[in-house]
Amino acid sequence: MKTGAQHFKPGKILDALGAMQNSLTRSAQRIAVYIQAEPSKVTQLSLAELSTLTQAGEATIIRFCRTLGYKGFQDFKMDLAIEVATRPDPEESLLDADVQDADSPQAIAGRLQSAINNVLTETINLLSLENVEQVVKLMRPADRICIFGLGSSGITAEDAKSKLMRIGLRVDAATNNHFMYMQASLMKPGDVAIGISHSGTSAETVHALKLAKEAGAATVALTHNVGSPITDMADYVLINGNKQGQLQGDSIGTKIAQLFVLDLIYALLVKADPVQAEQTKRKTTQAISQHGAR
Repeated sequence: MKTGAQHFKPGKILDALGAMQNSLTRSAQRIAVYIQAEPSKVTQLSLAELSTLTQAGEATIIRFCRTLGYKGFQDFKMDLAIEVATRPDPEESLLDADVQDADSPQAIAGRLQSAINNVLTETINLLSLENVEQVVKLMRPADRICIFGLGSSGITAEDAKSKLMRIGLRVDAATNNHFMYMQASLMKPGDVAIGISHSGTSAETVHALKLAKEAGAATVALTHNVGSPITDMADYVLINGNKQGQLQGDSIGTKIAQLFVLDLIYALLVKADPVQAEQTKRKTTQAISQHGAR
């Protein structure tokens, strides 16, 4: 099940709109931008009024609502009203605030902590836990797991490889496009390929996932953008959050969101067979410790 087809419940709607921006038509983008900017106002508008304000046809708005899993505008508006009524007051929140010239180190630390909390909340809102569970089921018996990623996503891939190898999974990470293509082309049914691309548009990672899929492997995409090219190559899509201040770029928030999803997979793998995981981790840890002691 692709994440874009799921029904987004109250508390998750505005986060979902942010993740879908790049996959929407121009008319749908205008609708999404307006809803994000004026969610309270939208809950009071009629379909015709929203159509006028967004310069989008009524049928386009209804299709937009169905993209989010709703039957129509009224159902969507009802859940949006619940979200607006229960969300924190943005004026009392530092979640999206950037660092100011007058901020003390303690204030900056608090803002970064808030940004991290916010991006993790958004990730939980966007993430299909059903997809996560299915990915875990595929990974447990897999003969081979390959994780693909370039740049910052490559660092995430290497981190995941280290953790998963410690509990006995046969896993490798490829962060160079030539190695990605070679590994992907040699995969087979029963293997699992995971492509990490925050934008979802990394041509190299998308192509690697395509090669893996053609070779018969199960494919997984970890990205922020619903409907991006990498999701077309994935059997399972895992969406991570992205909310953060402008000065933070895509560093701390994106990185932690990606690591959070992969750590959740790791935790569920351990939970599935805790005795085996503990034994294997003890063995791999001992091997590293003995080597380091020499």
